[in-house]
Amino acid sequence: MINTDFKDDVLTVYLSGEIDHNRAAGIRTKIDGRVNALRPKTLELDFSKVSFMDSSGIGLIMGRYRSVGLIGGNLRVVNIPDNLSKIVKLSGISSLGVLK
Repeated sequence: MINTDFKDDVLTVYLSGEIDHNRAAGIRTKIDGRVNALRPKTLELDFSKVSFMDSSGIGLIMGRYRSVGLIGGNLRVVNIPDNLSKIVKLSGISSLGVLK
């Protein structure tokens, strides 16, 4: 499940639960729909309530980095729980400068 908030050209997406192959496609579709409708300057993905994430979650981040960049926006990834930090570090996402 996701919840969103749009304020001051920032679309914040609050993710929760598990992000795996089965859920990632639905999450992508919802986020992309909001991004296309609102065209935010910043897309912020908040992972504070995510309990599990596999490589599909990394793909979700990378794809949103690309899609928001295509409309001239930027991506911020915030509140990565300690139990997910290893997969995020190994992915190389930190080199994109999106982790806050």
